[in-house]
Amino acid sequence: MSIILVDDDADFRSMTARALRRLGHTVQEGESGEAALELFDKYSFDVAVLDLTMPGMSGLDLLRSIRERDSETESVMLTGEASVKTAVEAMKLGAHDYLSKPVELEELRVVIEKAYESCCLRRENQRLKVALERTRPSLSMIGESKGMKEVLRLIERAGPTDKPILIQGESGTGKELVAHALHQASEVADKPMIVINCAALPEQLLESELFGHEKGAFTGATSTKPGLFEVADGGTLFIDEIGELAPSLQAKLLRVLEDGSLRRVGSTKERKVNVRIISATNRDMRQEVDRGRFREDLYYRIDVMTLRLPPLRERQDDIRMLTAHFAGQDWQVTPEAMAAIHSYSWPGNVRQLINAIERAKILADDEVISVSNLPEVVADCVSVSPESLDVSSEASGDDLDSIQKAHIGELMAREMGNKARVARLLGVSRRTLYRLLDKYDIPTQFPEAEAK
Repeated sequence: MSIILVDDDADFRSMTARALRRLGHTVQEGESGEAALELFDKYSFDVAVLDLTMPGMSGLDLLRSIRERDSETESVMLTGEASVKTAVEAMKLGAHDYLSKPVELEELRVVIEKAYESCCLRRENQRLKVALERTRPSLSMIGESKGMKEVLRLIERAGPTDKPILIQGESGTGKELVAHALHQASEVADKPMIVINCAALPEQLLESELFGHEKGAFTGATSTKPGLFEVADGGTLFIDEIGELAPSLQAKLLRVLEDGSLRRVGSTKERKVNVRIISATNRDMRQEVDRGRFREDLYYRIDVMTLRLPPLRERQDDIRMLTAHFAGQDWQVTPEAMAAIHSYSWPGNVRQLINAIERAKILADDEVISVSNLPEVVADCVSVSPESLDVSSEASGDDLDSIQKAHIGELMAREMGNKARVARLLGVSRRTLYRLLDKYDIPTQFPEAEAK
């Protein structure tokens, strides 16, 4: 562990520090409260061992300053003048324990180790709290198409490594879902996976979120806050839309990837983290590098391996399976609705499909999703069925087009151009009818209807 030992007794300080170093700990020594605070500006400590009575700044004053600067450090108080009053005051200020001099090394070792356990427990609780706040319910990875089989194969191969992975794909293809799968396949699956979206935050706030900040670092920084790199320490940090990262933050991210070093905003203190980076983008990062918008050295750091997600329009074999999954076991989808879903291009990919199914379930009756329940842009993709034309389903190509054109023209003439009635007779939406009228160049105005 990292320990700071503060005592004005040079002999006691050096002897105790040597003993603690022999136990394998890193120890910094301070002969006064003022000297200790200078060390706190440079280093972070797990445990502070403080003499209560010192010239100048007292141990209690030093404890107050430490609590303001670094609330994560546990403190053990030492004094040659045992006093219940000062002990109680030290405990109220947050000291972990209180020992009277002369103190046995073994007794001090035990107390320091307990303080360190308390420090680790609080840090872990803080990480888990942030992780819990940021965790979203994950969806199963579904797909039998060639493209998805390749994605699943790469997840199986790349997941167990600790190397950075870049996930590329259009918006809505499920990049965060893949990141979760990579984390679950890794050796740190029991550690937090923290998610941040670079496009969702302004530069200053994004810097604070990623790297943390000290109290007073900027307007509104009323307390010290660890960044997400620290929260994810030992686990995975998923950086979504990394192509949106500002140049100044690209430099700081590169430093973390190179040696695990970072500084909170408003601090000069170096901190070390061990985090696996998974990033995602819907941009062509090679193109971003060529245009000077993304650092080339950072690009090579995050792109040890690229995992490309196919858009939904290239996953035709998966659409029926995805639709059934999002609809749920107790729901049915009519053949016409499924045909429309298959025919649509889904520019918003899986996310758009989920939203369309959720909308349809709200509007549907008797747990059956029909064409009329789908968004118009999807419903318009269904063609007039052969049944509605009263012809054989074997009719196809030019023959079916001719039959459709003639039949729709007859209905428009019979109904005097009433598009609502014609659409209802055909079993399509009015928007689909307009498309068919344009396609076949069918007249929409009739003198008889105008005369009436």
